[in-house]
Amino acid sequence: MMNNLKTLQDRIDAFLTSYLSEKSASTLQQAMSYSLLAGGKRIRPILVYLTGQMFGCPLANLDEPAAAIESIHTYSLIHDDLPAMDNDDLRRGKPTCHIQFNEAQAILAGDALQSLAFTLLAESQFLDDQAKIRMITELAQASGLDGMCLGQSLDLQAEHQSISLEHLQKIHCYKTGALIKAAIRLGAYASGNQAIPYYANLDHYSKAIGLAFQIQDDILDIIGEQAIMGKRQGSDIAHEKSTYPSLMGLKNAQQLTQQLYQQAIDSVKQIPYNSKPLQDLASYIINRNS
Repeated sequence: MMNNLKTLQDRIDAFLTSYLSEKSASTLQQAMSYSLLAGGKRIRPILVYLTGQMFGCPLANLDEPAAAIESIHTYSLIHDDLPAMDNDDLRRGKPTCHIQFNEAQAILAGDALQSLAFTLLAESQFLDDQAKIRMITELAQASGLDGMCLGQSLDLQAEHQSISLEHLQKIHCYKTGALIKAAIRLGAYASGNQAIPYYANLDHYSKAIGLAFQIQDDILDIIGEQAIMGKRQGSDIAHEKSTYPSLMGLKNAQQLTQQLYQQAIDSVKQIPYNSKPLQDLASYIINRNS
């Protein structure tokens, strides 16, 4: 599985590098490239690739959707790190965008990456118009008022106060889960009609791994090594955020990730295509150390 992950990580990195290198040089382009090409696990574009591959979609048809969702994800990280939000100075083992450049350029880099995502989808030569519309709608909804931005807003509001486990799950469903669901949906939409009967299975899978991903992040904030994670350990504690380990204990949080992993596996096993790569990715998500 790790070899396959590395191959797909290299593919999306090469695509993004090539695409941005064709743009006119400017401080904004440099700031965008700095954050977008800083590495990272590339879980969301990999989900696009693996879902599409499962249904026989050529990888070339999946490059723009994969790049689009990584652009949205990176924009969210740039803005999340800003002084007005989490005020972090380290991301993917490097100074955050506003530290490396400045706050204004970081804001603009995030804004430009957001619009870049939809440009990638709209200009794709491999997607038909119906697929483009469905993808643009899905990504817009997952990114904004009904998705990631709402989750970030709820997360900021919940700082310095105790919240229920139910409310915490709602936050993460929007903040992290919405984009993970969108990634899988983009791969399915690129695959055409044969994926349609399995949308529910894919949604169940995405919900389980999306929550498991966030819980593992919470766990690593406590037990992870900063050098491996590439970001400050203990940032959730510093911001007095409610997390799964803080609300239910570290051991119970770890057990919950295992339960969610099994739910994810059960969901995609019902799809009569080769879902082994998606199963392996679910295992990677709950066992990762960064």
